[in-house]
Amino acid sequence: MPSIRLLSPRLANQIAAGEVVERPASVVKELVENALDAGGDRVEVEVEQGGVKLIRVRDNGCGIAESDLPLALSRHATSKIASLDDLESVASLGFRGEALASISSVSRLALTSKTEGCEAASKVEVEGREMDARISPAAHPVGTTVEVRDLFFNTPARRKFLRTEKTEFNHVEECVRRQALSRFDAGFTLRHNQRVVHNLRPADSVLDKERRIAALCGQKFIDSAVVIDAEATGLRLWGWVALPTFSRSQADLQYFFVNGRVIRDRLVAHAVRQAYRDVLYNNRHPAFVLYLEVDPATVDVNVHPTKHEVRFRDGRLVHDFIFRTLHKALADVRPDDHFRGAVAQSFGRETAGQGEVAGAGSGYGSQQPWNGQPTIPSAGEHAPASGFGGQPAPQQEWRASDQMAFYNSLGGGGVSGPQESVSFGATAAAPLDQSSGEGSNEEPPLGYAIAQLHGIYVLAQSSAGMIVVDMHAAHERITYERMKRALAEQDLKSQPLLVPLSLAVSQKEAALAETHGDNLQQLGLQIERIGPETLAIRQVPALLRGADTEQLVRDVLSDLIEHGQSDRVEAVTHELLGTMACHGSVRANRQLTVPEMNSLLRDMEATERSGQCNHGRPTWTLVTLGELDKLFLRGR
Repeated sequence: MPSIRLLSPRLANQIAAGEVVERPASVVKELVENALDAGGDRVEVEVEQGGVKLIRVRDNGCGIAESDLPLALSRHATSKIASLDDLESVASLGFRGEALASISSVSRLALTSKTEGCEAASKVEVEGREMDARISPAAHPVGTTVEVRDLFFNTPARRKFLRTEKTEFNHVEECVRRQALSRFDAGFTLRHNQRVVHNLRPADSVLDKERRIAALCGQKFIDSAVVIDAEATGLRLWGWVALPTFSRSQADLQYFFVNGRVIRDRLVAHAVRQAYRDVLYNNRHPAFVLYLEVDPATVDVNVHPTKHEVRFRDGRLVHDFIFRTLHKALADVRPDDHFRGAVAQSFGRETAGQGEVAGAGSGYGSQQPWNGQPTIPSAGEHAPASGFGGQPAPQQEWRASDQMAFYNSLGGGGVSGPQESVSFGATAAAPLDQSSGEGSNEEPPLGYAIAQLHGIYVLAQSSAGMIVVDMHAAHERITYERMKRALAEQDLKSQPLLVPLSLAVSQKEAALAETHGDNLQQLGLQIERIGPETLAIRQVPALLRGADTEQLVRDVLSDLIEHGQSDRVEAVTHELLGTMACHGSVRANRQLTVPEMNSLLRDMEATERSGQCNHGRPTWTLVTLGELDKLFLRGR
């Protein structure tokens, strides 16, 4: 066996570079993080050929003293931590002291820097093969510029694994996007092959932050976003979550930051997915930009060299806080929130086309997703262009005097015969104001019903245009939410099994079931450990007596192992309620009266998550008067 010997500094740095420097985007990430840690509020990133030929990052931070320049390129040299206590409560983005040494070992690196009060700047140059630092005087303002040329020039095997120039630049751009989303107080510039791609000024005001989000994530995202800001038990979660109608085919618009550091965490992903569970269609993904602020001492960032992963001291508390905050935010969304997003997006399309809609010309200011007050033209403003039918119907004609009795969500509505009647009614939580029919200027978000189309859709009009409602999908959501509420008001009943079910599991799962016996009982499951690797299932939730009990229990135990809790029983129960609500809702080709259609609209306005049915399909859409005018070339 060969004798043990100490690795050379160059080889050690190249091994470390394999963990830190994966591609040009990895270099940009490390250098931008250093620039922000140095206090820079202006960061310029310039790359050529996707970053393979050149990466230049300049900042106006505090700079590096001439005497510290050679040390800055050494491994495990940093100014950000000095003791174990510092490591356990890291507040900076970087702290390992490996980045510059790793980068310089696989490239030709030049670092120029100047500190406040110093007469001249200094430049240090290093090439990966020799690793000898050469220092010389230079001209440079206060701050630091790092140039990385010919990445992987001395490791050809690593260079062969790089993708095309476009692909590598896309990764660089995504890296800059994440950093720009993490620090609104700093300005960012990105150039590729001498072409400016992004030029973002510091965002101090609410409007400036909105502009940056729109520039990086798209105007449609900010138009469809709900702003959240919640605090509890030393945690704060704030940011933007998109309405379920703004879902994605892939998880490419999901940004989560912990104390300003972008992370990818399974615990966070599970909490978000759970919050969106019954409002997304099939395999769609939610979109969000969220910021979690916690005590640095309660989160361990020293998990992986790339620092993309963290470990929370109390993961269950963080999971519950994220889930409950997002769940409440989505539950509080009503049609008028969807309405504002639809109007804002519609105005954006009309402005891009011919700029005919009043108040929508600027793209900003006319729509305020932050305070939820977009500019909505009144019916009077559109009357000349709309002609016949431009004015809303008199309110007293559609008001509550004609409303039906309350709809019984658990019993009524399971009707299928063509001649049977279906009744709707406003919920008790938001009764209609019968006195406001005449002389009231207030218009409900979904307007007033005027007709039924093919026995499937309800057509309603408002001052903004025409609203089309899928009556089955809308009624399905209303019925589903009422059934959930009714179930929550009574305990989840369990049903004993005539013959207990024996289940073979691992020792870890058996011990977990024994430890969490009380928690499982609250889920309606009575499970006993009858052997080292054997469980006996004695009771199951009454609603789920026909379900696959063995698979259900295994899924619950798997969740307990991974997340410390499980919502499998609730998920399966809600899935069953969703099926019941689907079969118990009004069917197609059912003729509804105008009062019944208006009652359905009012119920939608008072029901949680009424923008989607139980399967995630949208329940309604808006066609603005501007869009209708454009279809018929009015005003041209």
